[in-house]
Amino acid sequence: MVLGVLSRRRYVVVLVVLMSLFYFLKVALHDDRRTVSGVSAAAGEPPKDEQTQPKDEQAVAVVPSPVVPPPGPPEHLCLGRPRANATLLMLARNSDLAGAISSVSQMEDKFNKHCNYPWIFLNEEPFTEDFRREMTRLTNGTVSFGLVPKEHWFQPDWIDEDLARAGRDKMVEQGIIYAGSVPYRNMCRFNSGFFFQQPLLQPYRYYWRVEPDVEYFCDMQYDPFHFMQEHDKIYGFTISFYEWEPTIPTLWSSVKEFITKYPHYIAEENAMAYLSDDGGETYNLCHFWSNFEIADMDFWRGEAYQAFFDFLESKGGFYYERWGDAPVHSIAVALFAPRHKLHFFTDVGYRHSPFQHCPQGDDWARNKCSCDRMDTLDYRQQSCIPRFQRMFQ
Repeated sequence: MVLGVLSRRRYVVVLVVLMSLFYFLKVALHDDRRTVSGVSAAAGEPPKDEQTQPKDEQAVAVVPSPVVPPPGPPEHLCLGRPRANATLLMLARNSDLAGAISSVSQMEDKFNKHCNYPWIFLNEEPFTEDFRREMTRLTNGTVSFGLVPKEHWFQPDWIDEDLARAGRDKMVEQGIIYAGSVPYRNMCRFNSGFFFQQPLLQPYRYYWRVEPDVEYFCDMQYDPFHFMQEHDKIYGFTISFYEWEPTIPTLWSSVKEFITKYPHYIAEENAMAYLSDDGGETYNLCHFWSNFEIADMDFWRGEAYQAFFDFLESKGGFYYERWGDAPVHSIAVALFAPRHKLHFFTDVGYRHSPFQHCPQGDDWARNKCSCDRMDTLDYRQQSCIPRFQRMFQ
């Protein structure tokens, strides 16, 4: 009787062990299948339950961009090579402290903690001790603080203030953002013609423009400054769309006048097709959004751009209208440089509200991006990215 009970107990134990082994084997096989099926997702393809219509009806399928593939895995980001002759640059007010902390922290986390490029902060008034302390603690790189000269910031005396005020009032009536702001116009003029002349920037060739209250969504897998240098690029961007025409009603006529007067500055194989649909007769309003720029200051310091800015400055359009540094920079690099020197950083996730660029495909997964892939301006109706890309087809 006892032996029979023991036999039944052994049978139950063996049965439980076999069932447990079967369960664990099933789980392991399921995980293997999930890992294999996840390869496409790791390469940037969304899972099947995400492969639905875009959230924005204007969003369309992303097409390849004419860019040079980025080099190297992240562990070689800045290892074993000297830094490029470059700096990170922010123009900020003391009141921008919270936004500056956010932007600098993200830039350090996503890129600069690997490279320790220097930071330069510029302001039209002295930075507070709080601002200096907070910026310095966020980075292991050197930090410098510069004061913008009054002649580079404030509205020049030769501007007819009555005419300028009339222009501002007209834009206010049209509901244009920053329509009545003289400080905004000061900033646009400064970024167009003077920032690269600041003494703190003179030792450097390349800069990455960083603004308060922006977002960086992805880890950098390479040094963009070295990329610009090694691939002979002068201007890099992430977002491109149409300018608001009432802010620049006479800008293109001034550009055409400059071209007629100085035709020798126009580069062969330029990007006029990005700016105009009729060979330069009219401006289609496309521009690179300059709150994100990685660029070569030797271009801004060069003869062609200096002549161009001086010509525009003489027109007074920075104050009589509201000429922005974005169309000014964009028109210049499109006309005075070969188009292959312009670069669309498809793999850099960036947001300046309300617009953002979110990388697609392999870039999104490889760079550990946190943005929604469907929320990207690239191929919506107001984007100029398709125009840019058609030049390389």
